[in-house]
Order: sequence, then structure tokens, then C-alpha cells
Amino acid sequence: MASTYEPIATSTLGTAASTITFSSIPSTYTDLRIVLAGSVTGNCLILLRFNNLATTIYSTTNLNANGATVGSSRGSNQNSLSFNYSIFIAASQPFLATADVFSYAGSTNKTTLLTSQNDLNGSGAIERNVGLWRDTSAINRLDIITSANTLAAGTTATLYGILKA
Repeated sequence: MASTYEPIATSTLGTAASTITFSSIPSTYTDLRIVLAGSVTGNCLILLRFNNLATTIYSTTNLNANGATVGSSRGSNQNSLSFNYSIFIAASQPFLATADVFSYAGSTNKTTLLTSQNDLNGSGAIERNVGLWRDTSAINRLDIITSANTLAAGTTATLYGILKA
């Protein structure tokens, strides 16, 4: 990682779980980055919520491809953002997902860039999502959750603070 990245916290699951939470996030950075690597126990979406709010103030625009087709979509008034808005992460297949949360401690709406790449047993899938959280509160908690099933044991999430971005 670049020298401006500072690890805030890491969570490695000892057993399967449907949620990873980072709380008490300090407001001393300009941006945040989440790196999530692992697998899931069954097909699912991996979602991101801020400050434990599941209200319909999230929106996303998505680009995706799976080796055979490409697509795009948009979702408004959602209750979370998604690392993989259109293509499920496949059970027992490795994935890598990242989220960049810009100006997370500022007093404006929060924008994000979310990515996911996963192996679909040889064919693979990739997504890029631009997200918006229509709230001006500083973000002090992040929840990574599954839409169904669980994140598998051994899945690791790291939260980084970005200095002077």
C-alpha cells in the first residue's frame, strides 16, 4: 500500500458470519479504503452500510461483466450499497472486493467506489459500482453484510485510513 494508507483495523473470520463491523472509526483521515478477500458459503451479494443505517438513502450505478456478457444498471433508494450489485459472489469461489469512501468525515453526502472480482469456477466476474450515501453525517461505523448465506471462515477485511488524499 502507498505510504498514505494507514491500517485502522483488520478482521479475519474464525467461523462463518453474515456481518463484519468496524466501529469507532476516527475522523482523522481524508478517505477510507476497505479490502475484503475470501469466499462465501452460498451465492450472495455483499453489502455495505454506514453508521448502522438501513434506510433508503443509498444509490448505486453499476458496470459488470462475466466473460460472456456485459451490463449496467442503476438502483435508487436502496437500504445499502453493494460491492457486487448485479452478479452474485459464487459459493466457495474466491473473491476480492474493495470500497473507497471519499470525504467520510465531511459534512456533505458521501460518494464511494466499490469493486468486486470473483472466480466463477473458471469464467469469473467483475463489477464496478459508484455509490452515494445521501447523508451528511460523518461515518464512524461500517458494516459489511451478506444478502443471504455467510462470509466463510478465513475471510479477511481490512479498513485503511488515507492521509492527505
